[in-house]
Amino acid sequence: MKIYLNGNLVDEKDAVVSVFDHGLLYGDGVFEGTRVYDNNVAFLDEHMQRLLDSAKVIALEPGITKEELIKATVETCKANNLENGYLRHVITRGVGTLGLNPYLCKNTQVIIIAADIQLYPDELYANGMKLVTASTTRNSPGTLSPRVKSLNYLNNIMAKIEAINSGVNECLLLNAQGYIAEASGDNVFAVKGNKLITPPTWCGALEGVTRNKVMKAARDLGMEVSETVMTRYELWTADEVFLTGTAAEVIAVVALDRRTIGSGMPGPVTKKLGRAYRELAGTEGVRIQ
Repeated sequence: MKIYLNGNLVDEKDAVVSVFDHGLLYGDGVFEGTRVYDNNVAFLDEHMQRLLDSAKVIALEPGITKEELIKATVETCKANNLENGYLRHVITRGVGTLGLNPYLCKNTQVIIIAADIQLYPDELYANGMKLVTASTTRNSPGTLSPRVKSLNYLNNIMAKIEAINSGVNECLLLNAQGYIAEASGDNVFAVKGNKLITPPTWCGALEGVTRNKVMKAARDLGMEVSETVMTRYELWTADEVFLTGTAAEVIAVVALDRRTIGSGMPGPVTKKLGRAYRELAGTEGVRIQ
């Protein structure tokens, strides 16, 4: 495997960062996940813009432009003969002291990893997944905006631990007010009749690229789409519930906290939007060849 590291493609064993990098010491950095479908890096421009926006919010100067990131991504895919797979973009603050001061850091690290990922087993896409509600609440936007994909993902990881310990693959996160924010790694949607609803970003949801594409696809299909403050009531009483994410794509939720949702199987709207999303992902983006 060849890893892009600060302008160079290096062997996996040589792709290393310092133990004094603030990305390691404090989770001081940002990241993105992107998918490749048949030589098409899906929605790469949107992902790179969000990466740079996240860096700007945490006052991290990336030292690379969006155009350069896109070019580097294509080069990394070619070097690894990646036609279908997953990409991870990481920007860290760089080497600093053991103190917190980020302005003492130098040599920002820009990393691109081209690999593979299967977030959930095929059977969950066929039969739907079950969720539990985590006791871990979503970070307050006043602490760190959930719209920033930072390397400090402990909030999500602590919630994920709860899901795994409960015997399920994913969980629901509420914000401090008790409203739905998102899942530990995905956005949440509910279908009721011809309406599709999802929590607004100010409730603690990441403004997911997949989320936005699915909302557009739903509107194109004639659905009424809105960002709405939601409680678990809206999920328990929905016709269908599904999650969206770059790695997860579109996956049905058939139960929440031991309450069956809808028919207890993936519904027609979820399946239709899943197909529409995959069609978009295979055509919108940047071609490798």
